[in-house]
Amino acid sequence: MEHTLKRIGRRIRAFRKLKGLTQEQLAELVGTNFSYIGKIERGEYNVKIQTLEKIANALGVRLSALLSLSEYQGVDLSDTVLEAAALLMGQSETDQRKALEILTIMFRS
Repeated sequence: MEHTLKRIGRRIRAFRKLKGLTQEQLAELVGTNFSYIGKIERGEYNVKIQTLEKIANALGVRLSALLSLSEYQGVDLSDTVLEAAALLMGQSETDQRKALEILTIMFRS
């Protein structure tokens, strides 16, 4: 359970940073305080689904984006990987494929 809470928290943090929001700003949009958001992001609090819905709405993402269990279970995804994924999720399928092609070329050498 703790691992799941931390993964959800990291995703919230990644989406928040992608949107350029501080914890204080997100807390205001959600109707809570920033220390609560911090605890959620660190996986220290077992957050209610209703609160996750509010967070997802404030971040402009689907609730499933916060809850989705990676097919790479057991792999601890870094903040950088989550931020890259969040950025790609906001793009068209065509642009996502272009980005993948670029990454593939960069790292095959």
